[in-house]
Amino acid sequence: MAGKDQAENRPEAGLNGLSHGGVVGLARASLLSLRPLQWTKSLLLFLPLAFSVNERWLTDETGFPGEMLLRAVAGAVIFCALSGTVYIVNDILDRQRDREHPRKRFRPIASGELPLAAAKSISLLLMGLSLAGAFLLAWEFGTICVGFVVMNLGYSLMLKRIIILDVMMVSAGYLLRVVAGALVIDVTVSPWLYTTIGLGALFIALGKRYSELSSAGNKAHLQRSVLGQYSREFLSQLLSIASTSTLVAYALYTFTASNVPENQSMMLTAPFVVFGVFRYLYLVNHTNEAESPETVIIRDKPLVADILLWAAVAIAIMAVNR
Repeated sequence: MAGKDQAENRPEAGLNGLSHGGVVGLARASLLSLRPLQWTKSLLLFLPLAFSVNERWLTDETGFPGEMLLRAVAGAVIFCALSGTVYIVNDILDRQRDREHPRKRFRPIASGELPLAAAKSISLLLMGLSLAGAFLLAWEFGTICVGFVVMNLGYSLMLKRIIILDVMMVSAGYLLRVVAGALVIDVTVSPWLYTTIGLGALFIALGKRYSELSSAGNKAHLQRSVLGQYSREFLSQLLSIASTSTLVAYALYTFTASNVPENQSMMLTAPFVVFGVFRYLYLVNHTNEAESPETVIIRDKPLVADILLWAAVAIAIMAVNR
């Protein structure tokens, strides 16, 4: 037992990990553990602000939403911090499995670059400060943040091991960001847009599982236990259902939502969504990039261009036709 304990604690020997690179090394390891690339998901908090153009704020100079923008930025920063905290907790719990993964074994906690004691302290401090700031912005926003933390802790501790429910929890994280973005600036979002975001996030999560299963092969269950319950055929069927449902939900949003232009011009944005879904399916089936969706949306040039064009066209249509 003593030998096992020593082996377990060797790469995580408390604050002795400072010797690897001093304060700078600890700061770098802490930042990497917060997963900065994952912060791109918090851009979803700005969606309600953008889609409220000419509804809650005007496009002329006097109507620029300065306060709303500041509140959205503050909300996004808080969600970045909360999601980083959740990732640290998840990496603490998964450090043994991560050491079996060809890429995840280099994560600071799994590799021992970030000492376990330091990781726990950082997560507790950051979570407390973030939740306090959330309730200062708005109690509704703070409540959503608490729900986000509780849901993700439940995911890390148990739910990620339950087939289907694991990807539903991941998609719920995306959806909660949009809900939080609406609450922090006090705007109403169409239920159809919420539906589209939820289904689209589910589609992305399923694509991630498919890529993980394809790249891991026979070691899939060692890297992520739930992968042992999936098969490529089953995930392929779920991807087909999720992609189709996403496209249908978005099409319904463009001409049935109460706050879209009455001339149904929002339907012009549908081709961008179709291309985005098809492009992601291509990446899932022909590359391993979908295993890290957070990197895909900033590195895959066709997908990045498509997202930017969709946003620009959608905002322009609402600015002109509302």
